[in-house]
Amino acid sequence: MASDKPLTLNDSKACVEQLIQRVGKNITIGLPLGLGKPVRFINALYERACSDPAINLHILTALSLTAPQGSSSLEKRFMEPFVERLYGEIPELDYARDVVRNRLPPNVRVSEFFFKAGAFLNNASQQRQYVCTNYTHAVRDLMAQGVNVVAQMVAPPTAPEDKGTVSLSSNPDLTLDLIPLLRQREAEGQAVALVGELNRYLPFMGNHAAIPETRFDILLEHQRSDYPLFPAPQMAVTPEDHLIGFYASTLLKDGGTLQVGIGSLGSALVHSAILRHRRNSHWKAVYDYLAVAGNFPSAESLGGVDTFEKGLYGCSEMMVDGFIHLLEAGVIHREVYNHADLQELINAGRIGPEVSLETLDVLRQEDLIDSPLRARDVSWLRGYGILRSEVEYKGGRLRVGQQSLEPDLDQPESRDAISQVALGERLAGGIVIHGGFYVGPETFYQRLRDLSAADRQRICMTSVNFINHLYDHAYGNQRLKSAQRVHSRFINTAMMHTLNGAAVSDGLEDGRVVSGVGGQYNFVAMAHELPEARSVICLRSVRKSGHKTLSNIVFSYGHCTIPRHLRDLVVTEYGIADIRGQSDEQVYLRLIRIADSRFQEELLAQAKKAGKVDAAFQIPLAWRNNTPEAVKRAVETAGGGDLFPAFPFGCDFTGDELVLGKALKALKAETATGRGKISTLWRALKASDTEGRYQSLLQRMKLDSPRGLREKLDQRLVIHGLDLTHTPSDTGNQTA
Repeated sequence: MASDKPLTLNDSKACVEQLIQRVGKNITIGLPLGLGKPVRFINALYERACSDPAINLHILTALSLTAPQGSSSLEKRFMEPFVERLYGEIPELDYARDVVRNRLPPNVRVSEFFFKAGAFLNNASQQRQYVCTNYTHAVRDLMAQGVNVVAQMVAPPTAPEDKGTVSLSSNPDLTLDLIPLLRQREAEGQAVALVGELNRYLPFMGNHAAIPETRFDILLEHQRSDYPLFPAPQMAVTPEDHLIGFYASTLLKDGGTLQVGIGSLGSALVHSAILRHRRNSHWKAVYDYLAVAGNFPSAESLGGVDTFEKGLYGCSEMMVDGFIHLLEAGVIHREVYNHADLQELINAGRIGPEVSLETLDVLRQEDLIDSPLRARDVSWLRGYGILRSEVEYKGGRLRVGQQSLEPDLDQPESRDAISQVALGERLAGGIVIHGGFYVGPETFYQRLRDLSAADRQRICMTSVNFINHLYDHAYGNQRLKSAQRVHSRFINTAMMHTLNGAAVSDGLEDGRVVSGVGGQYNFVAMAHELPEARSVICLRSVRKSGHKTLSNIVFSYGHCTIPRHLRDLVVTEYGIADIRGQSDEQVYLRLIRIADSRFQEELLAQAKKAGKVDAAFQIPLAWRNNTPEAVKRAVETAGGGDLFPAFPFGCDFTGDELVLGKALKALKAETATGRGKISTLWRALKASDTEGRYQSLLQRMKLDSPRGLREKLDQRLVIHGLDLTHTPSDTGNQTA
């Protein structure tokens, strides 16, 4: 059993030695998804396993983060300075890099239930070791795999009142539920261990994430080797992404609930939600330009066009950096409380945020408190700020400092006295964001570190099993969750969508896994269970494959993540398809309505051939303007040229890097086929920069003075790529 005090060591190898003494050499270790991996400890454990074949190490985790690396010589030249700048002080996960290189020793296995999108499409070993599970089932499946060790990065306390605790901070998601199960396994006679690695760069988050340090058996604490947190750089938001985000923002209901994921589509939604709140007239101008109300009436009935006066409440397995932007912008400010009766009274408007005698009267009418007040009533009322924190119950009376009050709500004199000296001012203990884990750019981590104590208390990092479904949990039952999550909008992304209503988000029809199911299925299913909740699946209408443009809305596909019977709202850059509860013909037509016009006729023909659409139906003229040119016009014309920036929340790339990245992307597209490679090489050999237009860009690539044939060819390729994408302002010498 865990001791009264964990064994605290300052050396990672000593921690590994203690671990082996506790559990032996058969180690099945669960590591948090994403950010919360204890890098120093797991690197030491992996090093020990590599040197000792007697150790059998099975690592179970998800989203093992590694710094990006280029594959070609040009990509490596581009990435190396960027990677050094962003990741130079962060120790690498040694096992993760060896996974990428297929260099794991025979006695080490790594199984993940969620990949970085596309990272292991061509890694046969990881495709075989992948564990397909819903996020909410991950704890169950980890236990079934025989986990006997859980290790995690934790934040040390930063305030005196938190002494003796550590914070699970970025990853309480599974750990909160794993700890009691491991202790139960220990009580049954199995050796287990919980290992924490302290890191002062990790923001201390309170509420559910703050737990006694005694929950751990071993703590690694060595402040001098603390390391910065792994950042996820901001990605560019394209015009198409911005329109998808804008349409999704029309579906948000003031006073509602928001879940959203990571990536440029999530950033686009956050940007448009802030635009709706802070620059409402400009947002409405875009709304009118796109004729949203006439073309997509669901936006009017489900969402809104005004600012967020009541505010949104965030409830998302992943707390993306966008939630902090929404909090700072005043979009997220609806507070929820951990008491179902109280929350339902707030929802009904019978209790407001301001405390008064009427608050006590309503609570009494609902039999939540008695009159005269009892000790338990006083304690409960203090907890929610309805009575001041200094109010005590002694000898059947209320004591406030030196004053003694009669706790009778029926006596005018008592009521007046309670109102004057005992009542609080506002409800307390409200939460505006529940999150299961977080990862994002470094600016996001700094914002979390800089939060005021009051704002930090309004964010609750917690169990993913509390967030991702409605079943009863230690932190709240189904009734409480339903009361908190009014007008929920669960906004997720997909790679493809079939005309019959199924979403393809995590894998390909040949069986290869792109990422993972994660929590998407949970949120979609919950949207169908909660009153007035909706699932919103966002996707780009097309994708590029070499020189080809392919539709992401397809007639059928040999894999699905979300089955068609859970179809709901689908959003592309061309609008909103409300397909919940619709006939198959309407589902097919509404999805064709928001497909790229280059593919609409083919999709319609397939639907007619299958007998799903009337043979006489013709695509209306109003549908035929779904083109990239129309998207560009909408963003530039309706947006006035400045409403939809490529990096609405900052950029980790320099100006030169943005120009070079665009050129390298064009080169990659040009060389996607054998014929394209030959043609590109031929044109590159004739490229030159005699006028020195690209001098600073070539210097950034270390190709301004090339040596040898390889470097000379690389220089010509870069010049050719810049010629393909060059505009007069793209001459380098820029800063982000």
